[in-house]
Amino acid sequence: MTAYTIKETLLQAKDVSLVYGDKCILHDVNFTIKDIIRPGLQQGQVVSLVGRSGMGKTQLFRLLSGLQKPSSGSITIRQRKPAETGKGSIQVYQEREVRPGDMGVIFQNYYQFGWRTVKQSLMLAARRNNELAGKEEDSIRQYAEQFDITDVLHRWPGQLSGGQQQRVSIIQQLLKGADYLLLDEPFSGLDVCVLDKVVELLLQVSLSDELKTLVIVSHDIATAVAMSDTVYVLGRQAGVAGSTLVREIDLMERGLAWQKDVRREKAFAETLEEIKGCL
Repeated sequence: MTAYTIKETLLQAKDVSLVYGDKCILHDVNFTIKDIIRPGLQQGQVVSLVGRSGMGKTQLFRLLSGLQKPSSGSITIRQRKPAETGKGSIQVYQEREVRPGDMGVIFQNYYQFGWRTVKQSLMLAARRNNELAGKEEDSIRQYAEQFDITDVLHRWPGQLSGGQQQRVSIIQQLLKGADYLLLDEPFSGLDVCVLDKVVELLLQVSLSDELKTLVIVSHDIATAVAMSDTVYVLGRQAGVAGSTLVREIDLMERGLAWQKDVRREKAFAETLEEIKGCL
């Protein structure tokens, strides 16, 4: 089993509920994502949220992004920010409730500005990241090559396939440099070859920084589990209105996290059956 330690809380949902009128959508949702430390590695976090259609995954996604407030409960993040001292700039951390813009959000419909070319949209995203100042062109070129969209940089969004639009949306959020990335069905619309490449690149993103945290909402359970360290299952409890988290599966503890050929493991197949049994 790969050695690791768990440290500070990065993102926490506490007693989160969502009610529309007299209809309960989510109730008592509680989970905590913590900083994972692996010796000799910059280890980020990859968490998957799975559940049947109609379980409230999209609504929970919006709550996590800060685009919607819960009816009760709270969602907090640990955010780093630069602070000036007499000896220069240092990183300090604060815990606070999530706000719109804190997380890079990649929606399933991967909306693009119709009046900007792909490169213009990517440049707009890159200019929002102070760490890329003066390196925007190089960063766009590098991501375009990695995601195989170099030949469409000067096209309009309407000229792209669904898979190409999705890759552009992912690159936009990566260029913005957010520590937290929320991905809604990131594997839909991708053919097998591109799917493997996107999974590999997202894993590279998670390894680019200790605090980089990916939260994936997906119906593709096998792919999501294969790249995650933790899985949360959203479901229903008998006699209780609304959905909640009915199972947390620690893939690190099971020795299934960070394994390149994990799909071949018997324990992986057993874990998929366990998840399906909760749905």
